Amino acid sequence: MNLTLRMAVPADAPAMAAIYAPYVRETSISFEYEPPSSEEFTRRVEAILPQYPWLVCEADEKIVGYCYASPHHERAAFQWDAELSIYVDARFHRMGIASRLYKAITALLAAQGYYRLYSLITVPNPVSVGFHQAHGFSLIATYPATGYKLGAWHDMVVMERPLRELQEEPKPPVSWRELDPMFVEMCLSQKG
Repeated sequence: MNLTLRMAVPADAPAMAAIYAPYVRETSISFEYEPPSSEEFTRRVEAILPQYPWLVCEADEKIVGYCYASPHHERAAFQWDAELSIYVDARFHRMGIASRLYKAITALLAAQGYYRLYSLITVPNPVSVGFHQAHGFSLIATYPATGYKLGAWHDMVVMERPLRELQEEPKPPVSWRELDPMFVEMCLSQKG
C-alpha cells in the first residue's frame, strides 16, 4: 500500500465526511450528534486552510485519514496555541497513518510559530490517550461529565504538547502558506 500525504482541498470534503460520519453516529469520540454534510465539511476546510494545515493521507490515491489544526481558543492571547484533530478510516487503523499525519502537522505548526498543541479526548479511550502520550502529549485536565451522547455522560481530557521553546516576545504565527514550499513538501513526504 502506497501512503502519501498532501494538503487537503475543498473537493476532498465528501471523502473526509464519509470517514468522520461513523465517529459521529456510532461513538462519543465526536460530540456532534449528526454527521456534517459534504457542504458543511467544505465550509470547514475553507475556514481552516487560510491559516492552519489540513492534511489528508491517501492510500493508493484514496483518502483514508486526515488531520487538521484549529484555534484552541478565540481570544488574542491564545493565538500561539492550536488544537489537533485526527481521524482515520476504521479499515486503516494500526497502519501508522495517524503517526504520519501527526509528525507532519506538528512540524508545520512549529515552523509557523505555534507553541502549544492541544487535543481534547473523550474518555475512556485508551487507544487515543496512549497515541497522544507516545507522541509527547501530557494529560493536563479533565472535564468531568462534560458531554451527553448515546445515552451517557462522558468525561473529556485535555492533553497538551509543547511544540517549541517559549520566547518572551513571540511573533504571531504565520499561515502555513507563508512557509517555504520545499519545507512543506519535506514535512509531507516524511515517513511515520
